[in-house]
Amino acid sequence: MTVPREMPEKWPRVRGPGRAEEERRVRANAREYNEKFQYASNCIKTSKYNIVTFLPVNLFEQFQEVANTYFLFLLILQLIPQISSLSWFTTIVPLVLVLTITAVKDATDDYFRHKSDNQVNNRQSQVLISGVLRQEQWMNVRVGDIIKLENNQFVAADLLLLCSSEPHGLCYIETAELDGETNMKVRQAIPVTSELGDTSKLARFDGEVICEPPNNKLDKFGGTLYWKENKYPLSNQNMLLRGCVLRNTEWCFGLVIFAGPDTKLMQNSGRTKFKRTSIDRLMNTLVLWIFGFLVCMGVILAIGNAIWEHEVGVCFQIYLPWDEGVHSAFFSGFLSFWSYIIILNTVVPISLYVSVEVIRLGHSYFINWDKKMYCAKRRTPAEARTTTLNEELGQVEYIFSDKTGTLTQNIMVFSKCSVNGHSYGDVQDVLGHKAELGERPEPVDFSFNPLADPRFQFWDPSLLEAVKLGDPHVHEFFRLLSLCHTVMSEEKSEGELYYKAQSPDEGALVTAARNFGFVFRSRTPKTITVHELGRAITYQLLAILDFNNIRKRMSVIVRSPEGKIRLYCKGADTILLERLHPVNQDLTNVTTDHLNEYAGEGLRTLVLAYKDLEESYYEDWSERLHRAGSAPEAREDRLARLYDEVEHDMMLLGATAIEDKLQQGVPETIAILTLANIKIWVLTGDKQETAVNIGYSCKMLTDDMTEVFVVTGHTVLEVREELRKAREKMMDASRSMGNGFSYQEKLSSSKLTSVLEAIAGEYALVINGHSLAHALEADMEVEFLETACACKAVICCRVTPLQKAQVVELVKKYKKAVTLAIGDGANDVSMIKTAHIGVGISGQEGIQAVLASDYSFSQFKFLQRLLLVHGRWSYLRMCKFLCYFFYKNFAFTMVHFWFGFFCGFSAQTVYDQYFITLYNIVYTSLPVLAMGVFDQDVPEQRSMEYPKLYEPGQLNLLFNKREFFICIAQGIYTSVLMFFIPYGVFADATRDDGAQLADYQSFAVTVATSLVIVVSVQIGLDTGFWTAINHFFIWGSLAAYFAILFAMHSDGLFQMFPNQFRFVGNAQNTLAQPTVWLTIALTTVVCIMPVVAFRFLKLDLKPELSDTVRYTQLVRKKQKTQHRCMRRVGRVGSRRSGYAFSHQEGFGELIMSGKNMRLSSLALSSFAARPSAGWIETLRKKKGSDSSAAGSPSAAPDKTLKV
Repeated sequence: MTVPREMPEKWPRVRGPGRAEEERRVRANAREYNEKFQYASNCIKTSKYNIVTFLPVNLFEQFQEVANTYFLFLLILQLIPQISSLSWFTTIVPLVLVLTITAVKDATDDYFRHKSDNQVNNRQSQVLISGVLRQEQWMNVRVGDIIKLENNQFVAADLLLLCSSEPHGLCYIETAELDGETNMKVRQAIPVTSELGDTSKLARFDGEVICEPPNNKLDKFGGTLYWKENKYPLSNQNMLLRGCVLRNTEWCFGLVIFAGPDTKLMQNSGRTKFKRTSIDRLMNTLVLWIFGFLVCMGVILAIGNAIWEHEVGVCFQIYLPWDEGVHSAFFSGFLSFWSYIIILNTVVPISLYVSVEVIRLGHSYFINWDKKMYCAKRRTPAEARTTTLNEELGQVEYIFSDKTGTLTQNIMVFSKCSVNGHSYGDVQDVLGHKAELGERPEPVDFSFNPLADPRFQFWDPSLLEAVKLGDPHVHEFFRLLSLCHTVMSEEKSEGELYYKAQSPDEGALVTAARNFGFVFRSRTPKTITVHELGRAITYQLLAILDFNNIRKRMSVIVRSPEGKIRLYCKGADTILLERLHPVNQDLTNVTTDHLNEYAGEGLRTLVLAYKDLEESYYEDWSERLHRAGSAPEAREDRLARLYDEVEHDMMLLGATAIEDKLQQGVPETIAILTLANIKIWVLTGDKQETAVNIGYSCKMLTDDMTEVFVVTGHTVLEVREELRKAREKMMDASRSMGNGFSYQEKLSSSKLTSVLEAIAGEYALVINGHSLAHALEADMEVEFLETACACKAVICCRVTPLQKAQVVELVKKYKKAVTLAIGDGANDVSMIKTAHIGVGISGQEGIQAVLASDYSFSQFKFLQRLLLVHGRWSYLRMCKFLCYFFYKNFAFTMVHFWFGFFCGFSAQTVYDQYFITLYNIVYTSLPVLAMGVFDQDVPEQRSMEYPKLYEPGQLNLLFNKREFFICIAQGIYTSVLMFFIPYGVFADATRDDGAQLADYQSFAVTVATSLVIVVSVQIGLDTGFWTAINHFFIWGSLAAYFAILFAMHSDGLFQMFPNQFRFVGNAQNTLAQPTVWLTIALTTVVCIMPVVAFRFLKLDLKPELSDTVRYTQLVRKKQKTQHRCMRRVGRVGSRRSGYAFSHQEGFGELIMSGKNMRLSSLALSSFAARPSAGWIETLRKKKGSDSSAAGSPSAAPDKTLKV
């Protein structure tokens, strides 16, 4: 092969070792040449471990948990006999158990990732080797190989298209895995290679491609093909990317340019991140604090030991000598410090982490078993693919959603149309009036047309009547739809037509024309054949004026069999209406009213027009068009001017309205989630117009909004200016707002975000991908975030998968809020991995999103239940569990601290060592697990009815540093009473026989029994939802305590193991004394009564919303009982209510108005009368003002809250 001299200077020829790749050089059919560059193979890897690395890497990850390191340290201490007061097995067994359970779970997750990788890597592909096509696994494909693809096959790597079975080297692909769009796209081979149609020619092909290095830009590719002394420019139109599917093309050949991790799909997929919840991070901090507190207690007791040994202990050396190796009081205190560290370590027992994992596992099973999240149509249940993030589902503030396949079904339906000022498509009853929902008649009968699509449905028969009556305007309307498009037709058998459209909109319009009798049958490069009411007519196709985002219209020029030349045009109303002939003014006004009506219903609209052309004018225009198409410079501008010239003074035909079918329940779900103060951003690879229309359909955007800002700037300055203007408009609106404080007061805040988020009015932001690229730059990202967060809805269009992840990362970085990303395609994987929580929709676009997700289900509407029911309950249960757990362990452990002052600081334990071992494993483990798994404050129906119940999780109210200190204070208070009340009683108490009651073992049994009873009563108070399991575990644990206590103190165990069970007979003797039981009762009452009193006062003076909801529920039950009694007294005849049949209609508006927040009048009046009714709003204001004083937005501001 001879390479031309002028090689591109910007790409160095060789990549040095360790350097980033700056160019890519690929020679076809030359594996040895390509291998010297050490390009990546086509094998992909999404797993984290292998057999060799699993143990060290997994242990390293687990010991990043502060608690695991802490318990390892304690285990080492317990192995030192001089300081150990407890056996080493009390720590090593639970530690190994926790590490093993976590390792098994991580190994299982990674096994499925390995399985998925193997499934992809072992797919078969046809590779051209030595002139012969051979079956090779995908992982064995190499850069420079030529591979053959067949129809409906996935593209194995990023390929340069060489040739195909279609004319001119065309091929059709579906890019759903890349950008979420299921409509087909066209790719074309360069002319010089499109003729290499057989394997012998391809085997001799030795061209060399020099191109850009691997990158994540899906819509751009730059390179040059050098072959036979010539060079040919390459663009994205010549590339087939991994993840695409070949459609409607029998075969094609491609040259592998990028393989495996270098492909654009994998470059956009992001890395698997280790996700932790905010509660996990807080627990790590709290463990450090507790360890510091533990050290302080150890120091105090060690100092006390040293002083006591120096002042008092020295007098008892004869019968209480120091241990071997201890020669001074100071050293005795030093050893005492480590002994107390071991004894007091139960403030954070390792059973806490075992219990947390068990609770999370239970919550995950509840999600998997939820029949209300099961899709019968697809036979797909909801699946919790991780067990570590459940409680974070109750704290979500931002949802980032894909559009296509997530919010929509990606099914376009011809819904309504306007023809010559007459609107068609409204469902009518037998009297000709607009029908209500539930009164829908039979669809229009298209049986007269043998070529009709049986799946098409239309509900207004008057349009078909107009066709049959020969209305010329209606005929011309459908003639335009059957001619003005780029759809390809395939007839597999006589009368069975299949349309292949580049967009689902076009497919819907052509299918509508087909059913109404204007059937597009076939096309050639120069003709279009249409069957008009059964008569075949072939039109000569003279020109196609194609659609683009700037023109926003498409036209065709055709010659009819009669020789008449006519231009047919369809496009956006904003563009076409200004290009009409002035004679259309009256018709334009009527059609505009129809367009506004359709847009108000969230339908996608197009305007249709035509224009007759004179033969002489067309000949002149066509000649100029040919010259412009051949121009070496400014070709696009010249063509655009000629298109613009001919598309003027057109005659209006009418308008179409297409429904992009939303998934069931999407508007209602978005409305309810919005009421829960969750902000929803849509990030889509689709066009701006499409995304905005869906925004209106799903009620994210409404006509009631103050303004919808559209950012479309192409430069940094343009984007910055558009964002600035949007902020100024919002700030100007706040000058006249009436929400209780003035504009000047707001401006005193140093944090602009706080000001913006408190403005009056509702705004939305729509931004394009090219503008977003500038907005995400370091010097503008904060401005973009401020503007976006002030808006109620944000829609980002034409974004790449990496941009989706960058938007999520931006919100995580500055807002410090919990984010959730939801999508259904491979283009959503990066976003799903970046967000705190990733949700995959198991839909039409493969399973890559599901494999990368933390949770998966089949419909967007299930997100409402996942967050408001499972998420809220998981957060509530975990918080109550942690509060109680820290309380009971401080109450248990701090008794040792008080006892130290009465035992010469000798590290003597209060309790029997078996009680210490069994306290967290047996006596108190099951009741708190039952509460953590089953508890609920309000039933699931109320959780959905009152979305405001979700807000405490967003504000992190139920478990935070303040709540932690309250639990600790309660635990310390309980420990003080637990120790000093029995100590005071035993000082003077006597047994029934007059003997002194005060001995160490009786005291230990009394304190232990009081402790178990008090914490059992406390969990009874904390439990909000009683089940049979709760009763069994609480009372069963108490029974188990007494059974084990009497067994441990029995004669039988003492005789078998005299050195281990030294409390022989103590339980029987101590608990037989009335004084002991009175002491236990007094201790329980004094510990519990303040808690009961506080909760009663709080419920009466400052109730939470959940308290009010529960109260309302009780009122309703009483009212229902009264109504039943009244019905029994005198029952009137029943009347069927129409409400049940119209419940679905308008439900979204009902929710948005807030009228569904229906507390009973009694509950509302009592709740509103109390000064604390707006406690959440008050807290939001307080948090907003606190964070406002924290600093400027550039200093990574905390989340700000909308009042």
